Amino acid sequence: MRTRELAVSGAFEFTPEVHADPRGLFVSPLQEASFLAAVGHPFPVAQTNHSRSARGVLRGIHFTTAPPGQAKYVHCARGRALDVVVDLRLGSPTFGAWDGIEMDEDTCRAGYYPQGVGHAFLALEDDTVMSYLVSTGYRAELEQAISPLDADLALPWPQDVGLLLSERDRLAPDLAAAADLGLLPRYADCVRDRRRTP
Repeated sequence: MRTRELAVSGAFEFTPEVHADPRGLFVSPLQEASFLAAVGHPFPVAQTNHSRSARGVLRGIHFTTAPPGQAKYVHCARGRALDVVVDLRLGSPTFGAWDGIEMDEDTCRAGYYPQGVGHAFLALEDDTVMSYLVSTGYRAELEQAISPLDADLALPWPQDVGLLLSERDRLAPDLAAAADLGLLPRYADCVRDRRRTP
């Protein structure tokens, strides 16, 4: 398992070894020893999520109110996607920074995103399947969104892909407006809660 620290504090890319033969392939996108070595604490799985998207579907930037927050471990099980993490944590040393991972079914790269950061992805092929492990269960009243088209963030969405967003994501505030509205998590709260993770 190869590990790369991303530009967002506490976020990592993991690239597992893929075992391929004429039958297909076998891969382990999450490996506890590699995860612990990079992140420094275990990943508690409370729920798994699965999405299938057509080419051009842009989901995010989503995050969960912290506390309790929600950490994610994401990989592309089918197709191809550009997966992006954005630091939304007020007071973070990397606040406003973002990084991206090109994910696909062949490399099985995965991203770990700590609580308090935002996550988005763009499906680059039809029938792209994203698989998420998350540290807390879904609670609709805690789910938040930032505009993935925020000009100040200037996320690297390809110009040759027509974007399809949900109404929620089209109407989401940009990062500055979300800060003014008091929607953003505080870095200190996210780090403190992470230390409590069993």
